[in-house]
Amino acid sequence: MALTGRVGLLALVATLLVWIAPDGGLTVAWVAAVLAGGIVVDLALAASPRTVTVQRSPDPSTRLGETVESTIVLHNRGRRRARGRLRDGWPPSAEARPRAAAVDVRAFERQRVAIRLTPQRRGETASRKVTLRLVGPLGLAARQRSRECPGSVRVLPAFTSRKLLPEKLNRLRQLDGEVVSPVRGQGTEFDSLREYVVGDDPRSIDWRATARRGDVVVRTWRPERDRHVVLVLDTGRTSAARVAGAPRLETALDAALLMTALARHAGDRVTLLAHDVRLRAAVDAGRGATALATVVNATAGLQPALVETDMPAVVTQVLGRVRQRSLVVLLTAMDPAPATEGLLPAVPSLVRRHAVLVASIADPAVDAMAAGRGDAEAVYAAAAAEATQSERADVAASLRRRGVDVLEAGPATFASKLADAYLELKASGGL
Repeated sequence: MALTGRVGLLALVATLLVWIAPDGGLTVAWVAAVLAGGIVVDLALAASPRTVTVQRSPDPSTRLGETVESTIVLHNRGRRRARGRLRDGWPPSAEARPRAAAVDVRAFERQRVAIRLTPQRRGETASRKVTLRLVGPLGLAARQRSRECPGSVRVLPAFTSRKLLPEKLNRLRQLDGEVVSPVRGQGTEFDSLREYVVGDDPRSIDWRATARRGDVVVRTWRPERDRHVVLVLDTGRTSAARVAGAPRLETALDAALLMTALARHAGDRVTLLAHDVRLRAAVDAGRGATALATVVNATAGLQPALVETDMPAVVTQVLGRVRQRSLVVLLTAMDPAPATEGLLPAVPSLVRRHAVLVASIADPAVDAMAAGRGDAEAVYAAAAAEATQSERADVAASLRRRGVDVLEAGPATFASKLADAYLELKASGGL
C-alpha cells in the first residue's frame, strides 16, 4: 500500500477546518474517519497489480553514451482499470527516463511503455524488477507490487574515432599506388605498371617497360598484406587513471577499434589480448568482415582492475599465441615505476621475435602544469610536472634503445596517431 500526495493535501485542509471548528475534538475524529474511510475505499476499488502481466521486449544493445529504448508491455487481465505509475529497476548509470512512467490500462487491454536508456558504463546493464503502483478512483491510496521482469542492455564501446576511418582508408588507398621502392624489399609488394604522370617519383620508372612500350611507365606498389597485428590492452591499475575526464582504458579501447577496422581493410589479421595479472579477454578476429564486431563484443565488458599489470605474463601470452613475426602494439602507460619494474625487463624477449610498438596516452594536464609560473605554488607544480615528463622521456628512450617504437599522444589525437604509425610501418616495410 502507498498513500498519494492528495492525502497530505486533504490533511492540510482538514487542519485548517479543525483550527476554526467550535468542537475541535469531534471535528478531528470526523476528519480522521473520513480520510481513513476514503483510503480504505480507494484501496478496495484500485486494480490489483497481480492482475497485470508484465513482459519486456528483447534485450537491445547500444554504444556507450547513445540512447536506446527498452519496451515493457502491460496486459491488464482484471476487470478494473489499472491507473498509476510504473518504475523500472535500472541502475543510476543507465540514466533511465522517465523514472516513473504513467500507466492507464483498461480491462483486458494492453499498453506499451517505452523507457529511454542512455548508459554511462560499458558492459551488461540489467534490470531485474518492475514496480507497479496502481491508484484507486479517488486518488488517495495505491496498491503497489514489484514484479520479476529481467532485462539487460549490452553497452558496447563508444568508438568515437570511427569518424577518422574514412581519412585513414583514403590514405591506405593512396599507399596502394604510391609506395615506391627501387628494389623489391620486405615491406613492399609489386602491384602493376601504369603511365607516368607529373609528380611521380622518377625512381619508380620501369626503364625496361618504358623501352618496350615507347612511353614512360612507372611501377606501382602496395603496402604489405596478410600480416598479423596483435593489440594488447593493459587493463591494470594505470588504465583506471582518468585522463581528460575518461579512464585511460576507454581511450586505448577506442584506438584499438580504429586499428582493427583499418587492419581489416588493409587485409591484415587482428588478434586482441586484454591482460593485467591474468588474461581478461582474448580474441582472434582474423581478417574477415566480422573482425570489428568480434572485437567490439569481446571488449564490451572490460573494466580496469586495481592491480599492477604482470608484464612478464603479458609477454608470455603473446609469445605463446603468436608464432609468426607480427606487429605487437602494447597499449599501456609509461609511468616510470611500473615501466622500470615490469615493461623494460620484459620487452627484449618480445622484440627478438616481433616488431613492437608501445603506445601510451599522455595527460595534457601535466603539460599545462609544466607551463605554470603564476605563483610559488604553480612553480612547485611545474617542477613536479617537468620531473614527470623527464622520467617518462627516459622510459621512452630506454624502450627505443631496446628496439621498440614508442608513441605518446594526448587522448584527443591518440587514436589518429596510432593509426598513422601503423600505416607508416606498412609503407616502410616495418611489418
